Amino acid sequence: MLTPKKVKHRKWQRDRRNFSKPLPESRGTGLDFGSFGIKSLEYGRVTSNQMESARKVISRYMKKAGKTWIRIFPDRPITKKPPEVRMGKGKGDPVGYCFEVRPGRVIFEIDGLDRDTALLSLKKAGDKLPVKIKIVSRQ
Repeated sequence: MLTPKKVKHRKWQRDRRNFSKPLPESRGTGLDFGSFGIKSLEYGRVTSNQMESARKVISRYMKKAGKTWIRIFPDRPITKKPPEVRMGKGKGDPVGYCFEVRPGRVIFEIDGLDRDTALLSLKKAGDKLPVKIKIVSRQ
């Protein structure tokens, strides 16, 4: 799993934006490294566990041929209170890290595979992610 080596703040405050109408992504929207990629179509929080699961699926289909790039890094802490704890008494403890994905962000890129295998592996990897995705390729 991906985690930051060092963080400035253990717990982050919540965003106050309206995520039913999220702003589109301004960075990381094009394929920069590979031939095929997964692009997000909606807002969501992708945890490090979900990213690792999708990466494993892609590497299973690659079979030592090709290269994978992960274009996002989970640096936002997720906090959770233990089960059966009463309300109040402060914020919960950090349990993991996530990345806030906005529409248009490229999440994974791959190169060195034929078209059919690449599309199949990216489709299976997209099933592991909590956001709607689109598979993009170079023209």
